[in-house]
Amino acid sequence: MVKSGRGNGRFVYAHLRSLYGRVRHGVTLGVRGVVLSDRGVLLVRHGYLPGWHLPGGAVDPGESAAEAVSREVEEETGIALDSPPEFVALYFHQAFANRDHVAVFRSRPGQWHRIREIAPSFEIRDAQFFDFDELPEDTSEATRQRIAEALGQKPIDSDRW
Repeated sequence: MVKSGRGNGRFVYAHLRSLYGRVRHGVTLGVRGVVLSDRGVLLVRHGYLPGWHLPGGAVDPGESAAEAVSREVEEETGIALDSPPEFVALYFHQAFANRDHVAVFRSRPGQWHRIREIAPSFEIRDAQFFDFDELPEDTSEATRQRIAEALGQKPIDSDRW
């Protein structure tokens, strides 16, 4: 999604408000999508966080986790999921006030299509597919672990992010 200068201000405000809400309120729920192609996985590079990560974000009020991951993947990458994503696991993530949880979903090849190219913005600098064996060096360990679990290459041996 292309963001104008004015849109960037709204994003920063929304992001800060979201962080404040996470600290001030109870349990929060986020989502991440493992979107697979025949040879790779979709990753995003944020404008406010180093490295490559799975696309995702917060579940909005009135929205299911599956709806949220579909929305977040489309907003961040221009990829629309054609069928409900498959639930992989739920993880406890201590990064935000020790009460954040992240649901991971998987979408396989043939279950999505590109609706637009990604235009770099403050939130998302880049989004692209990477071969499973050639993930960028600065892909976080947690992201690597979630990918391996979603592919069935490693067991889910912990419920911690």
